[in-house]
Amino acid sequence: MNRKFFERRDFLQGALLAASTLAWPGLGAQSLSGTAYEVSPWRGPVSALGLLDTAGKTWQLADLKGRAVLLNFWASWCEPCRAEMPTLQQVADLYGAERLLVLAINFKEPAARALRFAQTTGVSLPVLLDSSGQLASQCGVKVFPTTLMLDRHGQPQLRVKGEVDWTGRAATALIEGLLKR
Repeated sequence: MNRKFFERRDFLQGALLAASTLAWPGLGAQSLSGTAYEVSPWRGPVSALGLLDTAGKTWQLADLKGRAVLLNFWASWCEPCRAEMPTLQQVADLYGAERLLVLAINFKEPAARALRFAQTTGVSLPVLLDSSGQLASQCGVKVFPTTLMLDRHGQPQLRVKGEVDWTGRAATALIEGLLKR
């Protein structure tokens, strides 16, 4: 790789860190390393949700209050989504669904494909189906994966675009900040 690539990467990572610090006080000591992702404030809108999961349960936003929530938009054809999913499962297991609920929202794929992906990868997160892509569109999701973070009061807080190691230090700081709100 050439020198300009590394200079640009370093500049972008520094800019992302600065933006994250402004959006999330206390994050400044964390470094954005590894795969590139972007953290920005997210103020909604929050739709009524109302998506079915692969088990046939309908999820409503009102049911989520009292715990922090990660709404992770993904698709099985998206390699960064596939790479990120195991760390989402690990962080969900670590914090427990009573404190941090991680909902994996599949984008425009047949239910059978989303279910098969979850089964073959050992993912036990609730997999919701955004079959028409309407929720992704309402939330302004255009990059996969994208994770939207809600505090325990159901208020939108952060948008994370791109692949994240959710077990890493920077992601842990994001989650800890979310849990304190």
